[in-house]
Amino acid sequence: MSRIGKQPIAIPAKTKVEVKGQLVAVEGPKGKLEFTVPPPITVAVKDGKVHASTTQLDRIGKSRWGLTRSLIANMVKGVNDGYTKQLLVEGVGFRAAVTGASLNLQLGYSHPINFTIPKGIKVTVVDTADKKPQITIEGTDKQLVGEVAACIRRFYKPEPYKGKGIRFVGEQVRRKAGKTVTSAGG
Repeated sequence: MSRIGKQPIAIPAKTKVEVKGQLVAVEGPKGKLEFTVPPPITVAVKDGKVHASTTQLDRIGKSRWGLTRSLIANMVKGVNDGYTKQLLVEGVGFRAAVTGASLNLQLGYSHPINFTIPKGIKVTVVDTADKKPQITIEGTDKQLVGEVAACIRRFYKPEPYKGKGIRFVGEQVRRKAGKTVTSAGG
């Protein structure tokens, strides 16, 4: 038995879950999400809870059972509370701004970077107390929020010598000592 897959998912008051064959649709105050369940897994709604089950009890069937349950639980949480990721842009002259449906980044390259914000994602930029731009990514789909944050971080990963780049808030960047100058004795 899958320890995660056998746990039922409680449906909050303002949330509606519909199962049509292999398609699971979850609708809540923040939006609507859909997911197609892989074949050996079946999903049912009983007594205000979502139950997932499987007929295939080998390693692949059990892992898909737990994965399906986790994905549906993330959908239920996403349409109720939403997900957020925060990025900190650190570096002299590094800037970030949102214009329309794109995020404009100036990261010390010879050209600005324009990142198109996908549908279902809200991006805001706020300057912190020490004038560093902080990018907040919000949305209902956990996978999409994480993917957008990772794509933005990939434009300039934090480097270990000066610490400049785009990092997650709370992320510790391992710093290295630079070159040391020694005098030629003799």
